[in-house]
Amino acid sequence: MEIKEFCEQAHNAAIKKGFWHDGRPISELLMLIVSELGEAYEADRNEDEKNFNEEIADCFIRLGDLVGALDIDIEKEIKKKMKYNEARKYKHGKKY
Repeated sequence: MEIKEFCEQAHNAAIKKGFWHDGRPISELLMLIVSELGEAYEADRNEDEKNFNEEIADCFIRLGDLVGALDIDIEKEIKKKMKYNEARKYKHGKKY
């Protein structure tokens, strides 16, 4: 599956399941992504690999929903950012 197709499917599934009632502020979508990362963190703390994997998948699905909703060409953006990062200093010139 192509990235664009994945994002479209994630967004359409979110609409179908009622997650786009009356529109959604981007801030709410971003916090839902953060909450999935928090759940992945807790699964890792509890050494629950199955749940960790599911929560990481949820992160991607939520990101796909956001990207699909905003019609971002994320593949282009990822490639552009990776190229930029290649030219950056080790640890981007920072201690950590």
